[in-house]
Amino acid sequence: MNHVERAMELRRTASPHYNCCQAVVIPFAESLGLDREVIFRTAAQFGGGMRRASVCGAVIGGLMALGLLEAGDRTAVEFQRRFREQAGAMDCADLLRAAKERGEEKKPHCDRMVALAVGLVEALTAWA
Repeated sequence: MNHVERAMELRRTASPHYNCCQAVVIPFAESLGLDREVIFRTAAQFGGGMRRASVCGAVIGGLMALGLLEAGDRTAVEFQRRFREQAGAMDCADLLRAAKERGEEKKPHCDRMVALAVGLVEALTAWA
C-alpha cells in the first residue's frame, strides 16, 4: 500500500477519527518505523487549521512528514508553493470556502487536500 492509499484508509476510519494532519504524516512515520500512536497524539491538535481554520492540517502534516524525512528548508518552501498553486490557498477557511462555492462537501474536499499533500511529499522526496 502506498502513502496516499494509507492516508485515505486512515481518513475512512471512523474511530478513531484521523484529522488531515494525522492522515498525512502517519503513513510516512509508519514507513520510518515510528510509533503511530505517538504521531497520532502529536498531530492531534493540528486538524481544522490548528482548530482555528488557519493553516490547513494537510499542509502541516506535509511539513511534519518532510521534517521526519529530513528534507531541507528549500523542499519545505517548494512544498508550500506547490500546495498553494494546486489548491488555491493554504488556510483551511479559504480552502473550505472555495470548496463550498464549488458545491463540494467538506469530507471529500479534505480528503483531496490530504491526497495532494501526501503526493507532494512523495514527489519532493522520492518516497513514492
